Amino acid sequence: MAEETETRPIPPETPAAPPVEEPRISIEEFAKVKMCVAQILEAEKVEGSRKLIKLKVDIGKETRQIVAGIAEAYDPPSLLGKKIVLVVNLKPVKLMGLESNGMLLAASKDGKPVLATFAEDVPNGALLK
Repeated sequence: MAEETETRPIPPETPAAPPVEEPRISIEEFAKVKMCVAQILEAEKVEGSRKLIKLKVDIGKETRQIVAGIAEAYDPPSLLGKKIVLVVNLKPVKLMGLESNGMLLAASKDGKPVLATFAEDVPNGALLK
C-alpha cells in the first residue's frame, strides 16, 4: 500500500514591503537642538519609580538636575563620573514631582537603554556638532 502524502499549493511569494522612509529635517531644524558633554556628579534612584534615576550633571558653566528612565539598566553608583551627551535646550519638565532640565541620549539594546558616551576625554560643556 502506497503512503499517501498531502499536497498543498505553495503560496506565491509576497513581495517585501518597501522600506518606510523616516521624515527628514533640515539642517536649520537640527541646528536648533543644542547638545553638550555632561559629567554625572550625583545619581540616585527616584523613590516610588522602577525606571527613574535623578542625576546631577556638570555641563561646564553650570550644574543641572535631570531625571532619566535608565534605572532598569544602570545602578546609580556605576554612573558617577561618566561623561554623557545631554540635550540642554529643552524646556524643563516634571517627572514624579522632580524637575528635569535636559535629556540624556541613549540607544536601546534588547529593550534596555545604553548611554551615549565618549571614547576619549572631552571637556564638560563641549558642544556636539
